[in-house]
Amino acid sequence: DERVVCVTVDGEPVRLRGPVLIMLHKPAGYLTAADDPKAKTVMELVPEVYRKLGVMPVGRLDKDTEGLLLLTNDGDLAHRILSPRHGVWKRYYAEHEGRTGPEDVRAFAQGLVLADGLHCLPAKLTPLSDGRSVVCVQEGKYHQVRRMLASRGMPVTYLRRDAEGTLGLDGLEKGAVRELPLSSLESLI
Repeated sequence: DERVVCVTVDGEPVRLRGPVLIMLHKPAGYLTAADDPKAKTVMELVPEVYRKLGVMPVGRLDKDTEGLLLLTNDGDLAHRILSPRHGVWKRYYAEHEGRTGPEDVRAFAQGLVLADGLHCLPAKLTPLSDGRSVVCVQEGKYHQVRRMLASRGMPVTYLRRDAEGTLGLDGLEKGAVRELPLSSLESLI
């Protein structure tokens, strides 16, 4: 004898959900943090239904950087996305002072060593035009893309992450979120 039980809270049915993955187009001015008493955080942009499921940011984007930020409630999944050994490339569009050239492309490909001694994994630099480039990295150290370009004499004036692996913003408006099927991760990691 099987019985079906419907559990409700305040008259609303409770639906159990497993792991969830969402993409946020983070605008500038928001901290990538769960909570901050003095500043706006990305969690303020996440609909309540996802906050209740316990989603947290996967990695970080600094306050002034815009673009793709993944959030999940699955810690193992977050670790697999972040781990450099899985080789998930992150693509950034950068506007900067100066002009990148062949020497910069080679330096990025060899792996830069920054002034504080940080050794960066080999990265891809694609010059677009004066003051514009695409940078692809496999790791996410503190302000890494900004610091890499600055180390070559090109301070960044605007930075946006456009993609992680095969996942791109694909027209997602700033401040908006999109739930992703977990199957989309198979090609990502």
